[in-house]
Amino acid sequence: MRTKQYSVKVCEMALVNEDEFISFFEINYILFKDHLIVISGEMTKRVEAYLKEKKLQYLVNANLPKGQGRVAIEKEIQEQKEQHQIEQEQKELELSKLSNKLQNNLKVRDTLVRSGQELNIDGDLLLLNRVNSGATIIINGNLIITQIVDGAIRCNGNFMMLQASPKANIVFNDIEIDNTSLNERLNKVEFINNQIVITPVLKETNWVS
Repeated sequence: MRTKQYSVKVCEMALVNEDEFISFFEINYILFKDHLIVISGEMTKRVEAYLKEKKLQYLVNANLPKGQGRVAIEKEIQEQKEQHQIEQEQKELELSKLSNKLQNNLKVRDTLVRSGQELNIDGDLLLLNRVNSGATIIINGNLIITQIVDGAIRCNGNFMMLQASPKANIVFNDIEIDNTSLNERLNKVEFINNQIVITPVLKETNWVS
């Protein structure tokens, strides 16, 4: 699908008196001939004929979205940057806490796990890259993956932390995890009181305009 975005000048007018309306545009035609005229009120045949004669583009009783001012936009951008920085710091802190728990013959890998590859890990693994569709990781220890998982995970440790796409197949201690519970966010999966508990590392943020 191909789209185009335009910047349009808009003139909003209330149609109360035909003579006053037409007189206004007769006097100011040069100023508003390239505008989109948004008219509130009941359109009359005389005004409609005048607009068509002058080849003015118009809409009747249309509710156009109100754009934000530059200051408001800059403020929102700054707030998003600050929120992103907070989320990154929270993510790094959580990674640091969980990394400290990885003590069982820890292995660190920063390369992509490609389709067709199968990794068999006896200890713990910290993976700093993604797991492609068709790839498999089988691990007896704990697992942290910092990027998206599209492939298969078989983890038999006390916990794992990952984010998975709908294509992934995740099994934790012989129990398959529903991908909708992972929500393509970084999640911690662990045993608590003999139950599997899934906890988002970062909560979702809803932006209100």
